[in-house]
Amino acid sequence: MSVTKEDVLAKLKSVKGPDLEGNIVDLGLVSDIFIADGKAYFSLTVPSARAQELEPLREAAERAAKTVPGLKDAMVALTAAREPGAVGAQPGPAIQPRPQAQARPQPQAAAAGGQPQARPKMDVPGVKTIIAVASGKGGVGKSTTSVNLALGLQASGLSVGVLDADIYGPSMPRLLGISGQPEQLEGRVLKPMQNYGLKVMSMGFLVEEDTPMIWRGPMVMSALNQMLREVAWGELDVLVVDMPPGTGDAQLTMAQNVPLAGAVIVSTPQDLALIDARKGLNMFNKVNVPVLGIVENMSYFLCPDCGGRHDIFGHGGAREEAARIGVPFLGEVPLAMPIRETSDAGKPVVATAADGPHAAVYREIAANVRARLDELSGTREMPAIVFE
Repeated sequence: MSVTKEDVLAKLKSVKGPDLEGNIVDLGLVSDIFIADGKAYFSLTVPSARAQELEPLREAAERAAKTVPGLKDAMVALTAAREPGAVGAQPGPAIQPRPQAQARPQPQAAAAGGQPQARPKMDVPGVKTIIAVASGKGGVGKSTTSVNLALGLQASGLSVGVLDADIYGPSMPRLLGISGQPEQLEGRVLKPMQNYGLKVMSMGFLVEEDTPMIWRGPMVMSALNQMLREVAWGELDVLVVDMPPGTGDAQLTMAQNVPLAGAVIVSTPQDLALIDARKGLNMFNKVNVPVLGIVENMSYFLCPDCGGRHDIFGHGGAREEAARIGVPFLGEVPLAMPIRETSDAGKPVVATAADGPHAAVYREIAANVRARLDELSGTREMPAIVFE
């Protein structure tokens, strides 16, 4: 039996509005409904000041949706509405963290007109350090870098998890050779998937690989917050977040809501890729997230037949860019068939060819990232948003 949006909306009309007047559908609180693999995903838009008190409304909507015949589950989030007159305000998620999460005190951000905008960052329970791996454009090997960086950090003795924040193009299930769906624990909390000693969460575990995610910004932000704070990560030294390419909703959500220790920027050597990488660098600088450094991927090609080196995309552009802006150059990764083959097979090179030269490159990058984190620890300010 195929479930439609209309089926879900019909059930949701039984849920009274926030003040017991009308219903949440007719009041326009329900976002577009996305149905995939027998699950319904949608959000309720409510005033940010009332988000905590309206958690029962979210629960009621979720219960109602689950009664639709043929629907296996529902994922409902609260999304904060834009406050009237707020200068530079961004619609943001209003998901309440689990009780043990503590807000770190943050510097107040200056809004236009001189009014401070306090936006506390909520810790992810059990996670000591969160780093983002980002790029200004797609196709530069960011996800492959994220996986092997995580494994390199793990090889140095750290407990590590990976969050696949690319809602529209999740790669972690394939890169880590993981299939199936996460187990739901008490309440809405999910148990992360695991392979090679890494704990992993991805939208790719919740929907089929070929299912398009046609979501607007608020739904993306809600999903990211839930994958962060409604997952039983346990005790982790580092959570590596594989960001989607670009400088959009996902990046801003992470910067505004999560105490990022820093960001790793991945680029290829050519000028066009570096232009996009600069956008990512500038974005993290704008929101006061330290840039841990730059990785130059597909830096050079070693011919397997003749052994000659070829700079297919140029060479050294990322190193020069790092020197120009004063951030560390973390390392260069060659364009190599073993890296591509192991990634496609779900057998990342650091885990399955640990003694090889390519794994050594990623371990060196991981060591440089760890050294940079040690350098910044205790001296960095947490991210703050500045509206200009």
